[in-house]
Amino acid sequence: FIDVIGSTTFAVNHSPEEVVEELNKFFEHVVQVVHRNKGIIKFQGDAALAVFGAPLNVYDSASMALQAARELRGEVRGLELQAGIGVAAGHVVAGHIGGADRFEYTVIGDAVNEAARLTELAKDTPGQVLTNAATLKTANEAEQARWTMMKSIELRGRHRMTQLARPIRATLAERSEV
Repeated sequence: FIDVIGSTTFAVNHSPEEVVEELNKFFEHVVQVVHRNKGIIKFQGDAALAVFGAPLNVYDSASMALQAARELRGEVRGLELQAGIGVAAGHVVAGHIGGADRFEYTVIGDAVNEAARLTELAKDTPGQVLTNAATLKTANEAEQARWTMMKSIELRGRHRMTQLARPIRATLAERSEV
């Protein structure tokens, strides 16, 4: 999930046209990063759900999702709108939900709920990107090496502890390579 931080305050202090303009600038970056990493995107107001591995099977979808989250953090740096980003992998059902007159493609499952909870926490975390240890363990070694483990917490609505992880800050040497 990618959820804009402070969108209500932004909307109060700007015209609807300005809000739409800034959201479109922000989401242009989101779309590019998600597509570059073989994901699809679904917009939900001032938030977006990026899906990796459905409807098309993607090799190493967890690594692609984690890489996209890291890249997106850098892509939106300096924009007026910022966002919390949460990544969770797991078993979901992907398909069309709705009624006879309106169906919408989405994913349903605990991993989606966990990503939403991680996104809320990410808004108040340095770097504003979070995942959990279980998701990180399913990623390839190169991607795992770009993250650091943090404390374990009980996410809202859950009765078990979740160990958090966030991207390691790029060193000056790594930044010059990019």
